[in-house]
Amino acid sequence: MSSDTLAKAPAAPDVPEHADSLRIVPQRRLGQWTAAVAVLVLLALAVNSVLRNEAFQWDVVADYFTSDAVLRGLWLTLWLTALVMVLGFALGTLLAAFRLSANPVLRTVSWGYVWLFRSIPILVQLLLWFNIGALYPQILGVKTVDLLGPVTVAIIGLTLHEAAYAAEVVRGGILSVDRGQIEAAQALGLSRWRRWWRIVLPQAMRSIVPPAGNMLIGTLKGTSIVSVIAVQDLLYSVQLVYHRTYQVIPLLMVATVWYTVVTSVLSVGQHHVERHYARGTGSGSTR
Repeated sequence: MSSDTLAKAPAAPDVPEHADSLRIVPQRRLGQWTAAVAVLVLLALAVNSVLRNEAFQWDVVADYFTSDAVLRGLWLTLWLTALVMVLGFALGTLLAAFRLSANPVLRTVSWGYVWLFRSIPILVQLLLWFNIGALYPQILGVKTVDLLGPVTVAIIGLTLHEAAYAAEVVRGGILSVDRGQIEAAQALGLSRWRRWWRIVLPQAMRSIVPPAGNMLIGTLKGTSIVSVIAVQDLLYSVQLVYHRTYQVIPLLMVATVWYTVVTSVLSVGQHHVERHYARGTGSGSTR
């Protein structure tokens, strides 16, 4: 190496004699800690206000929380939610298959169904079904008043509504599966049923479960809307009580607490189902 090159070489930085004893000081995050303290203070004030506010009448809440009328309404809400989700996803899966079909008629019918039922508010759908007798007084010789009671109307209206959203959830999950894996399964000679059951469905469930869990929780809370057609769900049951006792706030808190409890249980279940289907992806082991 020439002397000119050595002259142009950068000088080595000065290293302190006691470099090993230097201490790394973490960055101070004063703003974040200040915001955290402010949030905790506001949260504590809110909780204190709720617990100490006599207008909530927590003793009345405790008295009615497990009353027969409330538990009957809760049971109706739970089985209505379960039935609507099963029927909604069954119909939604069929609509998703139509949408992914090569048949243009099936694709158009599926698209039209999803477009229509996602466009009409659920309350309007329920009221239309509840008043179906104005359009069709009789169906197959049976009066619609006798055929479609409030609970039947609630099942039909909620199922048709949920099926439109379930169809898009299922379709999105299927489309998330790499096409190359399906072609590889075809090359191995797997039957169509085994391809769907062993290859497509397990991978599609990773994309289906999170929105399906959100739909389940949304359906649970959405069933409260059937109270407008006199279905005695949880909300309607507490309404019957406070119309008699005029204790509106504590009875509404009874419904609120029950919805919160059930929603929390469903959220825990959703978490475990997501972890089950996330095995082997690296995303489920860190939760």
